[in-house]
Amino acid sequence: MQTGTASRARLPLVVARAVPLALSAMLAACTVGPDFVRPSAPPADGYLAAGEASGPNGGADRQQELLGQRIGGAWWSLFRSPDLDRVVKDAVAGNRSLAAARSSLAQALQQATAVGGALYPRVDASAQAARERINLAAFGFAGPNPVLNLYQVGPTVSYALDLFGKTHRQVEEADALAEGQGYQLDAAYLTLTGDVVVQAVTIASLRAQIRATEDIVGDDQQNLDLVRKAKAAGSATEVDVLHADSQLANDLTLLPPIRQQLTVARHALAVLVGRAPANWTPPDFDLDGFRLPRDLPVSLPSALVRQRPDILAAEAELHAASAAIGVATAQMYPDITLSADLLQQAVFPGHLFRDAASSITAGGGVVAPLFHGGALKAQQQAAEAAYHAAMAGYEQTVLLAFAQVADVLQALDHDADEAAAQDKAVATAEASLRLTRLSFGAGNVGVLQVLDAERQYQQARLGALRARAQRHLDTAQLFLAMGGGWWDWEETPQAR
Repeated sequence: MQTGTASRARLPLVVARAVPLALSAMLAACTVGPDFVRPSAPPADGYLAAGEASGPNGGADRQQELLGQRIGGAWWSLFRSPDLDRVVKDAVAGNRSLAAARSSLAQALQQATAVGGALYPRVDASAQAARERINLAAFGFAGPNPVLNLYQVGPTVSYALDLFGKTHRQVEEADALAEGQGYQLDAAYLTLTGDVVVQAVTIASLRAQIRATEDIVGDDQQNLDLVRKAKAAGSATEVDVLHADSQLANDLTLLPPIRQQLTVARHALAVLVGRAPANWTPPDFDLDGFRLPRDLPVSLPSALVRQRPDILAAEAELHAASAAIGVATAQMYPDITLSADLLQQAVFPGHLFRDAASSITAGGGVVAPLFHGGALKAQQQAAEAAYHAAMAGYEQTVLLAFAQVADVLQALDHDADEAAAQDKAVATAEASLRLTRLSFGAGNVGVLQVLDAERQYQQARLGALRARAQRHLDTAQLFLAMGGGWWDWEETPQAR
């Protein structure tokens, strides 16, 4: 099981730092600033207040919430749609926003590596050639001043002892920022897969609404033909014909907006896949091609804060803010740097690498802040304020996540109730329309009653389709609210 994008991607980085970290462990024993402690998980055992959950009004069609279970990685596969599985895979491979997030993570990892370079001694090589006139009088000698050529080459080594942990805190901050960027990538992946599912279900719903509306328009045409025949037989009036014709015209106006929405959804899905709408056509998704999952894994609140990428990203930002306090605190203490030069010096190039040309210089330097006009203390207090702001942001992220889960859980209960009510409304309206048409044929009711019964059936049928699609959409929203199972899917970005 994978534990996160940043931790996996930075494994070589951690190994590479093991040696210098071990060597400097004693020197960093006095690292100043707070050591980061993960915020405790909320004590809540559930998401809804007592009495908020709806009763089982949805009958056998109600979905079952399995509290304490985590969702699998490829959560969209629970809808049992091969077309959806294929489109999600294409989107993960081709989406431009996800590609940008991957590059941002790579940048953050390299920046962390660059900051970590300060844990090592710095070794540089230098070469210099100079022409100099020596002033003999300055040394108490008389005579003409000689002109010499001086050649110099060799390595220079320097190392910051980091007695108070400034470098270690800088590395800690950079690592936390890189980890946060990794969770941002996971969040981008989760958002992408959720958007694909939403657009796919939307396409299926709109196609179903178009078919239903076309059937209704066909019924309107039959009604108009029936009324015209009745008028010819003397049992209907011109007013009845106009009413039937008006119903047909009104229902025809329903089709263009739905078709436009379908076009927009298809184009949006093409963009998610990383293709131009003119170069890619999505599958003809159908509501019957999606299976509504009956079992809904719901993580406990204590687990949710350890698996939602937005919460983990906020935690990483909090960690970075904590390390920044250590950096600001360490700036108030002395910096000690050791250095050594091993140089070859000669007045002739051919003499550079003789024993007599060797020159060794070793030393150390201390820089201790004495007076900075209160700037260092202000920087420390600013870092502490930034940490408190990050803590508030983290807590707000957790609260919003819990509210989102609570909203979706109640929505699913209400969706089941609405779907059951809409199905009953369709059955009732269909029976009423059938009997009304028979009564109209027998001359017992007028055309207005037929049109009214048809309008009720139309509204019930479209409402049932929308309620059915909404159940799929809210189910997807629950999976996203749980974190989407990014941590254990074999093809998530962190495995790439």
